[in-house]
Amino acid sequence: MNDYTDLLIAHNDLVLDAARQPLLIEGRASIAQDIAHMIRDSGLLVTLVAERDRLRQRDGIQQLELLIEADVRLVPGTVRIQALEPAGHYVVTATTVNYGQLMVSL
Repeated sequence: MNDYTDLLIAHNDLVLDAARQPLLIEGRASIAQDIAHMIRDSGLLVTLVAERDRLRQRDGIQQLELLIEADVRLVPGTVRIQALEPAGHYVVTATTVNYGQLMVSL
């Protein structure tokens, strides 16, 4: 049994099976979903995407990394956020305590 279980959310809505029951996700997927929701709820990503100054972008990335690092299910010091092309796309990587590496695309 996994330590972490959550309802699967896609496109800001519950994902239902054929019987109209909510689908569950567990383990690493649950942690990744929680991180994506944490980032979205913080509002920092909107600010980061709107910022054009490279130093302020780096500051925004660092703020996001610190926010994510606070999750006790992650190994401290393993969170990395990389900017991708086209501008405004980011990938978060981290190592979980129990499930190894995870990746979240933003």
